[in-house]
Amino acid sequence: MTLQYSTEVRNAKLDVVETTIGTGPILRMRTGAPPATCATADSGTILAECVLPSDWMLAASAGSKAKNGTWEDLSANATGTAGHFRIYDSAGATCHMQGTVTLNGGGGDMTVDNTSFATGQSFTVTTFSLTAGNA
Repeated sequence: MTLQYSTEVRNAKLDVVETTIGTGPILRMRTGAPPATCATADSGTILAECVLPSDWMLAASAGSKAKNGTWEDLSANATGTAGHFRIYDSAGATCHMQGTVTLNGGGGDMTVDNTSFATGQSFTVTTFSLTAGNA
């Protein structure tokens, strides 16, 4: 039998993600595929970087948690095609989360308004959410 959790447990598991990563985490958009794990060294070129809002995720509800506020960089660092993201602590030292990046409808873990970055252009994360399994 597969484990099943109550909605309250699933919500609590999701809310601890934001608590553990902390306030003001750093989001970095990078070229290429994500590394094997968050503990693996960074790969690809940093295309853009932004500090996320202090309260960067909404409170979990019904086993899901969505981004809160505006996630954007007004001036990209480099030119290239975004393939993955990494979210670090506020010091930018520890990677706590990573995933793929696509345009809306592209099936990535995070969707953005444009995956083709040019130095100096702005970008905005359009959707990002987490869902706890084992309902």
